[in-house]
This record gives sequence, C-alpha cells and structure tokens, in this order.
Amino acid sequence: MIVNERLAAYINSLDAGNKEYLEVLEREALNNHVPVIRRETQTFLKLLLCLKKPARILEVGTAVGFSALLMAEYHPGDCHITTIEKDEKRIDAARENFRRAGREGRITLLGGDAAEILPQLTEPSDLIFLDAAKGQYLPLLPELLRLLAEDGVLVSDNVLQDGDVIESRYAVTRRNRTIHKRMRGYLFQLTHLEGLVTAVLPVGDGITVSTWRGNQV
Repeated sequence: MIVNERLAAYINSLDAGNKEYLEVLEREALNNHVPVIRRETQTFLKLLLCLKKPARILEVGTAVGFSALLMAEYHPGDCHITTIEKDEKRIDAARENFRRAGREGRITLLGGDAAEILPQLTEPSDLIFLDAAKGQYLPLLPELLRLLAEDGVLVSDNVLQDGDVIESRYAVTRRNRTIHKRMRGYLFQLTHLEGLVTAVLPVGDGITVSTWRGNQV
C-alpha cells in the first residue's frame, strides 16, 4: 500500500461508484484473479478525461476490457479508443465485454504483442494509458512517445510496485529484480528526458503523468 491504508479506505469511501455493468465486470475480473485498475486510478482517469477530452486514446494492456470501457463510458464527448492485448483468452473476453456494453464502435482491440504493434501505428494519440507487463514499460517508451500528440498525456499505471521500487534490488525477490531495475530505469527516463514533463503520483499503485513541454525535441 503506497498511501496509509486508513486514508486510502476513507478516500475510496467517497467514491460514487461506476455504472452497474462496470461494477459487475470489476467484480467478475477480481473473482477470476484478473487485475483491474484500482479505484483511485479510476477516479483519476475520469477527471483527466473531463479535463483533456482526448479524441484519440491508445491503451496498452486491455486485460478483459474494464479500463477501456471505463474511459468510453466516462468520456464527456466523442472519442475512439485503440487498445492492445497479447493474451488470447483475455482478448476473447474483452471483445465479448465490449459487445455486451454496446461499445464495439468506439473501441478497437488489436491482438498481439505491443512491441510489434506499436511500430505499425501512425496516428498520434491525445491520451495514452500504459497498463501492460511492468517489465515492458521501458522498452516500449520510445514508441509511446513517438505516438504521443504534442499536447497529449501519457499515463503509466503501477509504477511504484507496492513500494518495492524504492527498495534496494537486493531487498526484492530475485525473480522481480529485472522488473525492479527496468521500472527504475523507466521512471528515470520519464523524469529526465528533455522536452518531457512528468509527475510521479502515489495514486493507486503509483502512476506517472507525462506531457510534452512545448514543441517536441
């Protein structure tokens, strides 16, 4: 837990909730051990959608489609969401969830490895939401920045790894050391890349919010 548990519980108690079909989908996903974005992150995305009103949204990491549907539902105007997922079982589940919600026309799901799909995309995105395997964040960054519109926003989820990111590499389990190293590298790149402004926020399991400073360099 990044934020004090009592404080997080109080903040979440103020949440007004989502449309019923999203509540049901969230419960189903959690019951099946499929991760969905945390309540605090959901609230942040809703706010960002209202502030930015992005017309073109790119998501990396669809899972069963919860976050894509959340963005489609709470966007205040028109938008189109392109979302990428590698897991075939989750692809099928997401497509079915999009169909059940009547959102197939607003969401395009691209099945496959994001490392192979992103280089094929050409249209810039006003909002990019990165919620994929954490070890892939750093390798994907150049393509994500290429696809980020000049006034666009890149939001990366789960960047603080339940607080593990601040620990020495020897304090984390051996199997997580590569992810730990890559996430630290990702955070350093985001916060030190010339022309990019990034805030690291203790929202949910940690998010970064990045945008270009004026003209891209």
